[in-house]
Amino acid sequence: MTEDEIRRVLEGYRSGTLSASDAVARFRALPFENLGFAHVDHHRSVRQGFPEVVFGAGKSDDEILGIVRAMLQREHNVLVTRTTRPVFEAIRRLESLARFHERSGAVSILRDSGEIRGKGLVLVVSAGTSDIPVAEEALVTLEVMGNPVDHLYDVGVAGIHRLLGQSDRLREARVIIVVAGMEGALPSVVAGLVAAPVIAVPTSVGYGASFGGIAALLGMLNACASNVTVVNIDNGYGAGMVASLINRL
Repeated sequence: MTEDEIRRVLEGYRSGTLSASDAVARFRALPFENLGFAHVDHHRSVRQGFPEVVFGAGKSDDEILGIVRAMLQREHNVLVTRTTRPVFEAIRRLESLARFHERSGAVSILRDSGEIRGKGLVLVVSAGTSDIPVAEEALVTLEVMGNPVDHLYDVGVAGIHRLLGQSDRLREARVIIVVAGMEGALPSVVAGLVAAPVIAVPTSVGYGASFGGIAALLGMLNACASNVTVVNIDNGYGAGMVASLINRL
């Protein structure tokens, strides 16, 4: 439940439109619901402002569906990351609002009609086209968490004029997520052009000496621009979550 939903339950009880037993029933699943194979954290949206997100990789289809079903019963927005189209088709049978995001493998369900809670624009930038799946995971996360979003793809340092030509769009953003593989140089360049916080996401894109994203990770950790912070390799979701928190401050 969100704070607004808790407030509506309490106001309903106070006004007499909701009985004490109905109010208790609404709160019964707080703080979590034990499904046997998972403990669904229904209280997270109250503590952190966002509901729990389902990491799909490694879970069976039935486990994902069980968690999603429990979240839908409590009227949460739903985000499932790293999943497949067959899982999406099964989720859509539970909720017709479900959308599948092909590039990132994410499924989203917006129960609040995309209510905007962020204070400004969050821009997602990718160095290359091969980085787009991770960038899209960040973008979907931002949308589900109520941010105005935009994206700028394939503007890496191999053709720096592509980035410099978009300087106005960079300066409009309140938070910027920069996704890059190879040597991971782009976040430092972007950060040097703006006053906004830059969240760098290294990807596992690159040839052998990129070591599955470790080269990009180390490059970003050593960025000379002081407004850069770094999340884990391929962690578009983590970048979207942190950007959403910053954008609510």
